Amino acid sequence: MWKLTFVVGAATGYVLGARAGRQRYEQIAAAAQKVAQHPAVQDATQRAKESAGSAAGKAMCAVTGRVGGKLPNALTDRVACFNRKREQDDSWGTVRS
Repeated sequence: MWKLTFVVGAATGYVLGARAGRQRYEQIAAAAQKVAQHPAVQDATQRAKESAGSAAGKAMCAVTGRVGGKLPNALTDRVACFNRKREQDDSWGTVRS
């Protein structure tokens, strides 16, 4: 993951620091758009979103389990993930009816 971050950072730095002018910037932007539209990149992006959602859901459960009973009712009544009476939780703390 750090390699991807490095490459994105290097590309961003090059674009922001380039002195080649608008034409070169347009070439870089077009190449970046082409890469972003590639099916493999789209698939990796989707998997990363799903993984992040899963991790967020697990973190939510951990936080709720540890501090949910220690918070004042004024807060727990307003935040759905702390509400013990929910029907169906979608792992983001929102309730589906």
